[in-house]
Order: sequence, then structure tokens, then C-alpha cells
Amino acid sequence: MTTETIIYIIIAGIIALLLALFQYLYKSKNRSNLYKGLSVLRFITYAIIGLLLVNPKLEQTTFYNQKPKLILAMDNSESIAFLNQDIKAKEFHEKLVNSKELQDHFDIINYSFGAEVRNTNQLTFLEGQSNMSVLFKKLKDIYKSEVAPVVFVSDGNQTYGADYQYVVNAIKQPIFSVVLGDTIQYADLKIGALNVNRYAYLKNKFPVEILINFNGKQDIKTELEIYSGEQKIYSKPVTLTPSKNSQYITANLPATRVGVKRFRASVKGLPAEKNTINNSKNFAVEIIDQKTNIAIVSTMSHPDLGSLKNAIETNEQRTVSILTPTQFKSNANNYQLVICYQPNIQFRSVYEVIEKLGLNKLVITGNSTNWSALNRIETLYKQEITNQTEEFQPSINFNYNAFIIDDFNFSGYPPLQSEFGALEFSVPYQSLVFKAVGSTVIDEPLIATIEFSNRREAIINGEGIWRWRAQNYLDDDSFETFDNFIGKLVQYLSTKRSRNRLNVVYESFYSGNDNVVIDAQYFNKNYEFDKNGSLQIQVISKQESGGETLYPFVLKNSSYEVDLSGLEPGSYDFKVTAESGLLSYSGEFEILDYNVEKQFLNANVDKLLSVSTQTKGKSYFVDNTGNIITDLISDYRFATIQKSTKKIVPLIDWVYLLLALVLCLSLEWFIRKYNGLI
Repeated sequence: MTTETIIYIIIAGIIALLLALFQYLYKSKNRSNLYKGLSVLRFITYAIIGLLLVNPKLEQTTFYNQKPKLILAMDNSESIAFLNQDIKAKEFHEKLVNSKELQDHFDIINYSFGAEVRNTNQLTFLEGQSNMSVLFKKLKDIYKSEVAPVVFVSDGNQTYGADYQYVVNAIKQPIFSVVLGDTIQYADLKIGALNVNRYAYLKNKFPVEILINFNGKQDIKTELEIYSGEQKIYSKPVTLTPSKNSQYITANLPATRVGVKRFRASVKGLPAEKNTINNSKNFAVEIIDQKTNIAIVSTMSHPDLGSLKNAIETNEQRTVSILTPTQFKSNANNYQLVICYQPNIQFRSVYEVIEKLGLNKLVITGNSTNWSALNRIETLYKQEITNQTEEFQPSINFNYNAFIIDDFNFSGYPPLQSEFGALEFSVPYQSLVFKAVGSTVIDEPLIATIEFSNRREAIINGEGIWRWRAQNYLDDDSFETFDNFIGKLVQYLSTKRSRNRLNVVYESFYSGNDNVVIDAQYFNKNYEFDKNGSLQIQVISKQESGGETLYPFVLKNSSYEVDLSGLEPGSYDFKVTAESGLLSYSGEFEILDYNVEKQFLNANVDKLLSVSTQTKGKSYFVDNTGNIITDLISDYRFATIQKSTKKIVPLIDWVYLLLALVLCLSLEWFIRKYNGLI
């Protein structure tokens, strides 16, 4: 309380005393004990009222102990079971979770990780990938302002994501690594990497790059073989030594027929080799007989052009050429899709050629677009010309149904720059992405698609999409999400208008560790997306054992989805049905037999030791963790902290003071009534 408040309280007390004495002793001239007692009650009443009028603020301090958090991160991937460490991992987990000493000293938080991170203590060791980097990034975001040491229990073998050895520094927490797996180095020969394009062209040869790794103390001679079915189509002798322990080999294989071709690359194993699973690897290539050629027509240089070309060409079935209007006109017959970047008056002849050949097109506008010229040559839409530019944030339209879009979250993406003013369409269109200013979404398209007169067109009404690709990499360490988004838009524009009521999207083959996901769109008789459909997929195995399984699709935004990741490797036929079988779509796919989690023979001890050293933690082997509990408890960095919270409480909020006021008034009234003074 301030000095001023204390003075007011003293003054209120003096006034309360004077009023009580005046009313009961001075005015009545009666000095009996009854009147003295009543004057005391009246003084208390006046004093309480005075205090309430002054209403001083009181500080209420509460002390509490805050225990540090202990993050117990368990590797839940298949490699733990493959290395026969699953039982030891569970025993160690139970030891820490049930430790009374740790419970008294820490708040224990359980995580398991594989391809994803889960806040759980359930361990199955069935995860098909190991992504340690996503674990450390998540811990960094959640516990960046807290004391939260990490007990990292793993074999250290990573199969996916950014190298965790270079991510841990950002976490700012000590990491106590517990090594799962054999540390004895056995002689091992394996295919360390295999690189091949997903598509190849008929009657051409396609390259396969194979990295062979050797770990051993003696020189060896082996042979690399590649099979198509049971037929050997390539072989090459390989010599490796302890000093020259790896070799890259490039094999050029023939593409003889259209369709998916399966291959198996293998190296002849060593005598008494412990792990022979990693001696071979299956792969597949889809042989195609044509390619989609796409022209980007522009009269200027801009980073958007390179981003578009790179994004589109991630699909090997597409090639992109960046041309001037003059270059395009002389070779227009070679292209199946045209992207007009920031059109101006020179594009009049380009539009005439596009119209003559019946090509689909994508128009991208921006600050350099000549809208006066474009409004004259474009027949499907007109832009209000204000000669002012504006920046618009993207907001995805999850009700868009012209084609299936993934969960592309534009949150935090930079804006595109475009002409300020309304874009008026003269034909039906769908907004794929809305404009947004701040957090306010405007009912105007930033990206729109048009289906009109058996043609498909689209417009991206703003420049700067190169920033979206860069933002995707900043968020995910990958361009994949952006490239897939652009790829699906290009795929939609590369095909003629379809009136199918049931569309299915799937891959012709999947790697053994991929998620096998099939998407579908179902439209009613008015060709409107139907969210109330009942879709099923019948999967028929082509293996000798055969077998059929029926799976239901689930609704996801503006499409249906089914996850078939539980299927065994092999070839499958499938049939998607809707409307009780009246609509159907049939196809086939293959799942390659490859488990990346079974390619390891030992724990990656060096990386685990490095992680602990970098973060000022410690390392342990799972068979020698007796001191880990003592080390955690005795570490001064993880001491329990006493904290306090101060709360300013107005006196008027004190219920007991109000009760005392009521009690004094009631008691005074009853005494006066009892003694006949009322």
C-alpha cells in the first residue's frame, strides 16, 4: 500500500471512532458497559465502511515449486525390433517412468517417434521410417523457454528428414543419449543407395546409379547383378577394400515396353554375413511413350520463371521451355500447354495461336502486366484498371473440387502483388485460392480455374510465387508441397475437360516405406462434388495366396481418401465403386518390397555420442544405464525452482470483511432491541 492510502485509512479510523463516541457516549451521557459495547460495535461498523470507501489494494504472494520437465523420447521404428532391442527399450522405458526419484524431481513427458512424433508412452516398434529431425524441431518449439533435458533412446539410424546431428544445436536442452543396438562392427556388404528416375521413355536406355558400401578388414571381390523378373539383364564385378570401401556404378538399362517394370539389384554376399537383407534392393520404372511439353512465354526475366520450371519438371513426364512470343509462335505445335507470364501487347499473336490450336493456358499476372492490352485480347475475364498495386495473402479454398488438392496450408506464406481492383469473369469459374488482406478473406480469386467450351484455363492473379516455393523450403526443408501443388494445377490444365463423375488419383507403384494413399472425387448428376457419397475400394492381390479386401473411403475436404499402407509388398488390382456399384473405376498398382529400417546392422554410436557432446549431455549404452537416474537428479542445471506469484487484491473483494460488517450491524440491532432501545 502507498503512504497516501495508509493516511486515508488512519483518517477513516479516527472519523469512525469520533462518530461512535459521539452517538453512544457524548450524545446519550450514559457511561454503562452496554453503551460502551454498542459504541465498539458502531466503531467497527464505521471503520469497515471507511476501509471499503478507501478500498486499499493488498498484495497476495503465493509460493510454489516448479519441477523441471524430463523429455523421454523413445525410438519406435522397426529397426529397434530388427536389431533385437525392443525388449531392452521397453524395460529401460519402464525403469525411468516408474522411478520414484525421477517422479519427485521431474515432470516426465513421454514421446515416441518414427516418421512422426507422438505424445505417448505406447511402444509398438512398427514405424516404417525414422525421422529424428522432426522430433528435435518439435521439442525446440514447445520447450524453448523451459528447463527440459531430453533422454534420447535410439539406435541413431535415421532414414528420413534433415540430419539430426545438425539440428540438435537449436534445441538448447542437454540430450542424454541411450544407445540401442550392437556396437560390434561386423563385416557387411550392402547397397547403400539406388537412384533411378521414376519414368523412362520407350526404346531408350535409362540410367540406374547404385552405391555399394563395404565394412570389413579384408579385401573382397563380389558381383553386382540386376534382374528383371528372373532374367539377369546386367552384371559387373566389384572389388572393395578397407580403404576403398564404396563404389558408384551406373548401369544403363533398356526400356522395351510401356508400363511398370520391376527390377532387383543385388550384390553377392560375404561368407557368414550377418545381415543379407541389405544386399539387394527392388526398384521400378514406368515406361512411357510420350512427354508433356510446356511453354512458358514471357518478355521479361523474373524469379517466378525459374521456380515454375523447377516445380513443373520435378515430374519427369514434363519438360518446360522458357520462350519469347516470337520463339513460341515458330514452334507452337510442339507444346501441349502454354503459360503466359505477365502478358502485354506482344501477346496478341500468342493468344491467336493458342486459340487456333485449341491449347489450354495458364495466365500469370503482376506489376508488369499490361491490363489495357490484356483486357482487349482476353475474352473470359476483365480486370478493373486502377494503376495501383496491392499485396494479397493466399487463402486456400477447401471446397474447390475441379481436382484434388492436398492440405496445402498457406498460413504464413508471403503475399502476391497484383493490380488493385476487381477481376470480373464472363464465364463460370472456381476459386482455388482466395485473396486475403491480413486475416480478412476476400471473396475474390487469387488463383482461379475455368472450364469453358471443352477448354481449361487458369489464372494466377499476382506475381511472386517464387517466394511461396522458398517459404515451403523454410517450413519443411523441402519444395515438395509447393511442387505438388503446381504439378496438380499443370496436370489439370494438361488434360481436356472430363465429364467423369468418379475420378481416382493413384501412383502406379509405391516404395515399401511409402504411404499407399488413393484419392477419389465423386460428383452427383449435376457434376457437383457430393460429400454424402459412399465410396469403397476392392483390393485384389495378384500373389499366389490371392485374397480380396474391401476398404471404405473417408471424406477429406473436397475429396475422398483411403490409406492402404498396411498392404504387403506385391502387385494388386483394385476397383473403386460408388452408388452401390453403378459407378466404378478400375486400375492396378505395385508395392515394392523394400524396408529401409532393416538395412542397418549396428547402432550409429558416433552420431549419438556427438549429439550428447554438442548439447552438454551424456551418453549411455542400454546395458549400462545404472547411473542415468543419479546423473539426472544430481545435475545442478535441473534443480527445482521456487517461484512466486503476486496478486493485487482489492479490499472490497474480501468476503470476510463484508460478513464482519453484516455481523456488527446485526449484533448491534439485536442488543438494542433486547434492551428496549429500539
